[in-house]
Amino acid sequence: MHTPPRRRNALKTIAGCAALAFAGTVFTACSERKPSFHGVDITGAEYARDLQLTDHNGQPRRLQDFRGKVVVVFFGYTQCPDVCPTSLQELAEAKRLLGPDGERLQGVFVTIDPERDTPELLKAYMANFDPSFIALRGTPEQTAAVAKEFKVYYKKVEGKTSSSYTMDHSAGSYIFDPAGHVRVFHRYGSGAQALADDVRALVHESS
Repeated sequence: MHTPPRRRNALKTIAGCAALAFAGTVFTACSERKPSFHGVDITGAEYARDLQLTDHNGQPRRLQDFRGKVVVVFFGYTQCPDVCPTSLQELAEAKRLLGPDGERLQGVFVTIDPERDTPELLKAYMANFDPSFIALRGTPEQTAAVAKEFKVYYKKVEGKTSSSYTMDHSAGSYIFDPAGHVRVFHRYGSGAQALADDVRALVHESS
């Protein structure tokens, strides 16, 4: 008996699902595969759920404001000598590597030094990397609360004068999918290409 091509394809799909089930592999709706990330997959984490701070233009911001984009959040401060500028430069390079998909990437920098990082300074700092990147700032209390939510460590290290202190802080980037869920953590030094690959995976996962 002749089997129509469309039915043959359906039967192949069913057979493939059965084979996967037999092998002990589980896929949602059979065909949905979770993307493989270069960074640490933290899908479903019960932290880094949201933040409420003010951007360098004086506008209150939350993660939901960026729905539809892949958001990369990094904590640091403008007088950081190496880790912060390196991480932001990698993020800017990742956006370039993404080509047209780069329009779906939103960089967010959260200052852990609101005492010195004024809105004007933060705006100029972002312009050094990419004018579309946004810097967020809060009161010391708000900063502490957001850092706790994201499991970010930071500590003031006194300098020779009251204004020459430095900040010890954990380094790494949190990546959120277009629905606003935290998905990946990238350790410092992962590289622009690895970051771009993971952003692209999340962009196309939602399309």
